[in-house]
Amino acid sequence: MRTQLKISAAVAAAALALTGLTACGGSSQGASADVKDGKLKIMVGGLDKVIYLPARLTQQLGYFKAEGLDVTLLTEPAGVQATTSMLSGDVQGVVGFYDHTLDLQAKNKQVESVVQLAQTPGEVEVVANKATGDLTSPKDFKGKTLGVTGLGSSTDFLTKYLAVDNGVKTEEFHTVAVGAGQTFLAALRQGSIQGGMTTEPTAAQVVDKNLGKVLLDMRTPEGSKQALGGLYPSSSLYMSTDWVNSHKDTVQKLANAFVRTLKWMSAHTPEEIAAKMPADYAQGGKELYAKAIKDTLPMFTKDGVMPADGPATVERVLKSFNPNLKNATIDLKKTYTTEFVKK
Repeated sequence: MRTQLKISAAVAAAALALTGLTACGGSSQGASADVKDGKLKIMVGGLDKVIYLPARLTQQLGYFKAEGLDVTLLTEPAGVQATTSMLSGDVQGVVGFYDHTLDLQAKNKQVESVVQLAQTPGEVEVVANKATGDLTSPKDFKGKTLGVTGLGSSTDFLTKYLAVDNGVKTEEFHTVAVGAGQTFLAALRQGSIQGGMTTEPTAAQVVDKNLGKVLLDMRTPEGSKQALGGLYPSSSLYMSTDWVNSHKDTVQKLANAFVRTLKWMSAHTPEEIAAKMPADYAQGGKELYAKAIKDTLPMFTKDGVMPADGPATVERVLKSFNPNLKNATIDLKKTYTTEFVKK
């Protein structure tokens, strides 16, 4: 676990080091040249996570190609690493959580969501079977070690909010970077964490393998409102505002492809969606994977439009614990645009 902590610390340090860079990094010319051929790269904060399913599904359905785009999807285990790749100019966009756009604006970087894929976090807080007796709500986070995908990730953000909102200070418990999938399951099995925040298909495997149970469910609008006080827009395609403004035709094509996928998802069953995805994404088996998709589907928007009250909820959540944002003035209108999805 110490090795994982060192790796996460290094990633966080790298992200902080980028605060002196411009949002496009130094490679905007290279990115521009790539796009002339319709080629671009998008980093996803975990390609096999169901919360980011529209990214791979858009490719599987052929909708990028239909728009004349040659999109390479890359993957990082946590959104914070994905954002670092965009800031350094390695990729043109990120499929990750919208909340990073606020965090980056506080660091003088203008990044905006151009397609809002989801209206809720799609996250669940699980508790290990051995800890169910003394971990019954976020009020019990005190003194516990909890797993998150990465330090500085959205799972880290939300875990800290749940703690603070329930009277537990961020310094009174520990978060550990354990990723998702097999590494998360191993941490639960070994007892190195008492609980943690994860997504599908990991959450379904936790229950199926009898490693733990769901403590809080933020996959549905109702669950999000109960835990966070409102809709919490999460999975999105976000990009540097400067890049968006100088590549509007390409961004429009991306928006067209993603919105077409969201509409396709809303008209098909979880089994039909699962059948379109790569076979190795269903690590717990086809039936469990389809169930994971079914449980997560309520989080997705059908049109890519940002929920009206969503950004304010995200700002309130982040300001409750994040010292960078607490006293910062955030212009929420600059953290997203509906220009492309409404066309």
